[in-house]
Amino acid sequence: MEIPAVNLKAIVLVHWLLTVWGCMSWLPSSYAWGNFSVLAVGVWAIAHRDSVDAVLMLLIGLCLTIVTDIIHFGVYYTAYEALTGRDIFRFSVGMAILSLLLKPVSCFFVYQMYRERGGDYNLNFGFPSVTRNRDSYTSIDQQGQAGDPSAPILQTKDEGTQPARSSY
Repeated sequence: MEIPAVNLKAIVLVHWLLTVWGCMSWLPSSYAWGNFSVLAVGVWAIAHRDSVDAVLMLLIGLCLTIVTDIIHFGVYYTAYEALTGRDIFRFSVGMAILSLLLKPVSCFFVYQMYRERGGDYNLNFGFPSVTRNRDSYTSIDQQGQAGDPSAPILQTKDEGTQPARSSY
């Protein structure tokens, strides 16, 4: 089954609209700053169609705003429920929750765009890795054979065993 192509402009536009509606009555400015900053990175990813970094930063930002949105909802929901008008509050909460529910789907599509732009998600923390590539493997039995460039000791007939002079 083929994954449908979703335009990055549509993702940014939908999340911008839902964030604006979510900020109408009850969410603090930190919610708006966080979400609009990520959407600004989305505009950067739209403007630079070949940039892998922009799409990766958008993906990371969307994942982080999922966590911060949950924290905002948990902390501020009960505090603002009694202070604001009931209809505006319910609409604003509904749009903010809808935005939160759409973010994992958006993350999936942004990840697909990241892969299409040539991104390869490899983490390298500087630790040695175990691979199954045996191309550079040299058997211990083959080290002493003549003509092997990796032989550490050169033996001559008249001098015995002496270390070879390095010609690096």
